Amino acid sequence: MSEPIIDLRDVQLSLTSRAGPVDILRGVSLRAGQGETLAIAGPSGSGKTSLLMILAGLEQATSGSVKVAGHALTGLSEDALSLMRGANIGIVFQSFHLVPTMTALENVALPLEFAGRADAASVALERLTEVGLAGRASHFPSQLSGGEQQRVAIARALAPQPKLILADEPTGNLDTKTGSIIIDLLFAMQRQRQATLVLVTHDEHLARKCSRTIRMADGRVISDEAARAA
Repeated sequence: MSEPIIDLRDVQLSLTSRAGPVDILRGVSLRAGQGETLAIAGPSGSGKTSLLMILAGLEQATSGSVKVAGHALTGLSEDALSLMRGANIGIVFQSFHLVPTMTALENVALPLEFAGRADAASVALERLTEVGLAGRASHFPSQLSGGEQQRVAIARALAPQPKLILADEPTGNLDTKTGSIIIDLLFAMQRQRQATLVLVTHDEHLARKCSRTIRMADGRVISDEAARAA
């Protein structure tokens, strides 16, 4: 059996507050293989986004083992985490997080340039073409609709061909029709690349599109459900 893309074991996350330490994640263990699609569901404050941040290496676990794409994240320096993230992880945020002073093409090329790719611009144009926005390559985020901005964000996340795609409520700022188009695009690109997708969502219909649904409450995984056959 190949090594899992995600391997979390007894992950704890505690953050400090004026009232003292607050337990955010309480002993989370999770494994996922190549090409799996996982929905992370649960009420607000259950630890969904914190779990995603741990997977992205944007938050360090207080204790436990975190291994992503074969890399143990615990103890890595910020520079090492950044290199690992750039090579293996694509992140799609609810609020797009595009650089407002950069064109669509420049936004998509950014992670490739950080990786030192000489072909950053040509690959970025290929990704924009994939999401149907080649004709908007020279437009700035303010000149794009919400759906177009999220398509640029998806193109940017997938530009380096990551093994793991993390999406935090990617349709949260979109209307229902546009959100459906974005999700279909995200899943199509995930299947094409056989990447692992982890999707934080409150939307049960969206969760059912995934092969597994991980339900959280009070910082713990309370169930891990495989999708029912249609």
